[in-house]
Parts: sequence; structure tokens; C-alpha cells
Amino acid sequence: MDKKLLNIETVSDYNNMMGVETLHPLVNIIDMSQAKPMRHFKHTFSLYAIFLKEVKCGNLIYGRQHYDYQEGTLVCLAPGQVIGVEDNGETFQPKGWALVFHPDLIRGTSLGQHIKEYSFFSYEVNEALHLSEKERDIVIDCFQKIRHELEHAIDRHSKRLVAINIEMLLDYCLRFYERQFITRTNVNHDILTRFERLLDNYFDEDEISQKGLPTVKYCAGELCLSSNYFGDLVKKETGKTAQEYIQLKLIDVAKEKILNPGKTISQVAYELGFQYPQHFTRLFKKIVGCTPNEYRSIN
Repeated sequence: MDKKLLNIETVSDYNNMMGVETLHPLVNIIDMSQAKPMRHFKHTFSLYAIFLKEVKCGNLIYGRQHYDYQEGTLVCLAPGQVIGVEDNGETFQPKGWALVFHPDLIRGTSLGQHIKEYSFFSYEVNEALHLSEKERDIVIDCFQKIRHELEHAIDRHSKRLVAINIEMLLDYCLRFYERQFITRTNVNHDILTRFERLLDNYFDEDEISQKGLPTVKYCAGELCLSSNYFGDLVKKETGKTAQEYIQLKLIDVAKEKILNPGKTISQVAYELGFQYPQHFTRLFKKIVGCTPNEYRSIN
């Protein structure tokens, strides 16, 4: 691991790094303009973190990717992810907002039960949320509500109320991401076109029998997208999951091969990357409504 990589394990660690007070051991909202000036660096979190940047701050490093981090961008991180900006030797004053919370905060809460449903925590940084002015105001209002609760003395209601407000913020993020999918329709259509071409090329290759069936993860990687973002995009654009889309493409190719009388159904299955012909027959019948042999006989 990079020797310069700092691991931030607790909310207190992050607060100390930013030079701000710890109001609650498991969560904090930070107005970055109140933080101390600092140098750029790369770090990994054992926390959930949501950053709203209000100034352009250079090339953000997220995992192994570089991203031109623009004003009004919201980035959501899950524990274990790496983020940062290349150290250019300069000191800067951060500007924006940060919400950090430890996984222990949401254990036993509604949010803890549903946190995996917020798939944007696993998006790549170049799939970040770009907020409109109204959306930005809503996000900041959510931050301020959480901050207000943290400034209240900790009592038996604190954990639940903070978790409820974080959940509300994440629900707004879901809404805004859906808006972004819609407003980027042209870009999304281009991705679907490339996805279609990728599948065409994949199924045209003779070595598919050795490579096996294309997976969602493989397709997302070839399109330089995270699996979650790619899956959400395909679902929003087509109404089908990425896996269903791949299977339908597979069945289209299979239908052509089945109608070749010189091949057995088993040969078709092996050519399409199935290890066992019965798995192919089962999938074909599930999607088409009849077995490959039945399809051949009626066509």
C-alpha cells in the first residue's frame, strides 16, 4: 500500500485532521470553511462519507482513477474506499460540506437495514452527482438539520433522529440521481449503444466457449463504469436489469444457432459458453417459453 496513504478509522480521527470539534463519537457534519488549512493527500476511510464540494479543487484521485472534481459535486463513499487529491505542495482552505458517520451509528436502525440499497455508495467518482442550485440547497438543509441535532445534548433519541435525517438525505440523493439519469439521456444512450456493440463482438468471437458468458461486472469494466452505476443506468433506460439484457441478447444469438440443423443443442450450448447444456435449456425455456428442441421443430 502507498506509504503516503492515511487510513481514517474513526470520526474523531477525521475531526482532528480537519481541526474541528467532536460533537458525537460516531458522526459529524463539517462546514469545510471552518476547517483548518491543509495539504492535499490520499486517504482511505473506515467510515461512510458524503462530500459536497463548492470549489474546483483539482484532480481527485478515487481508487486508481483521476477525476476533474467540479464545483457542486456530491460524492458518496463507503468504508474501505480510497480518495484524495495529488499533493502539489500547496496549502489550501477547503470549502463545502462533509458528512462522516461510522457504521456503528446505523446498526439496529432502519438505515442500517437498507444501506445497501443506496447503490451510489459504490459508484466510481466519475459517476458522482452533479447538483442543481435547488438540489444543493436541499442537501445543505439536510446537513444543517443533522448538525442541529448533533449540537443537542446526546440522549436516548439522538442516534435514531440522526439516522433518520441521514436516511432522508440519502433518499434525496436517490431522487437527484434519477433526475441525472434522465437529463443525461444522450450520454446514457451512447453507453447502451456501446453495450450492445460490446455484446455483439463478444458473441461473435469464437473463444466464447472458453471465456464463458459475459458478466455484468465484465461489461461494466469494459465500459469504464462501476457495476452498480452501470446496472442502475441500464435499468432506468430499458426497464430490464443488466443481467436480463445480457440474457436476452444471448437468446437472440442462440435462436440463430439453433436453426442451424448441422448443430446439436448441446453444441450450441457449449458454443455460447455454457458448461452444462441443461443450464442453457432451462434459461432458454424460461425466456422463450419453450425448449430449444421445441423452438427448432416449430421453426
